[in-house]
Amino acid sequence: MQDENSMLPFSDACERNKDPILEVLRRAFADRSVVLEIGSGTGQHAVYFAANLKNLVWQPTERLANLAALAARLRLHGAENIRVPTVLDVTQKMWPVRGVDAVFSANTLHIMSWAEVEAMFAGVDAVLSARGVMCLYGPFRYHGAHTSASNQRFDAELRERDPKSGIRDIDDVCDLAAANRLRLAVDHDLPANNRLLEFLRID
Repeated sequence: MQDENSMLPFSDACERNKDPILEVLRRAFADRSVVLEIGSGTGQHAVYFAANLKNLVWQPTERLANLAALAARLRLHGAENIRVPTVLDVTQKMWPVRGVDAVFSANTLHIMSWAEVEAMFAGVDAVLSARGVMCLYGPFRYHGAHTSASNQRFDAELRERDPKSGIRDIDDVCDLAAANRLRLAVDHDLPANNRLLEFLRID
């Protein structure tokens, strides 16, 4: 008989990237209190980061279709500083969480349409408090160019599956961030041709 843990969705990528991301978050979120995670997926990041960043209250979110699996992992491995996961579609007008001072999202922008990316930034603008921090992890293009051949192949695969998705250009993301009162503070170079963009609230 399989145990419940072995039946949960599992991301190898989350296991590979969790430590490099954690090292950035230790500093970026050092004086934060409540983190909204957009698109928590399997919940592996939420469990690991909350366990290692005890100063934070972690709020996981997911679309309704993925919420049950996320909740199951958190029931098994969740800590006292992880809130009950809640439904969040970035396009909904009213987000279920308000007044957070940090936002984290990993590998979401390239699976969204650009309209959804715009909606996500508008939503963050509405819920992020003064002096807030937003950290976005994933692959990005620079001035229209990919940072590696593997990212270029990945981008082609994404667009073939869904023409509205694809690896976003950092210039477009920063312009959108600025329109929603966010400024790029640090562009962190992480393993496997990924970046972590650290934005600060402009007030």
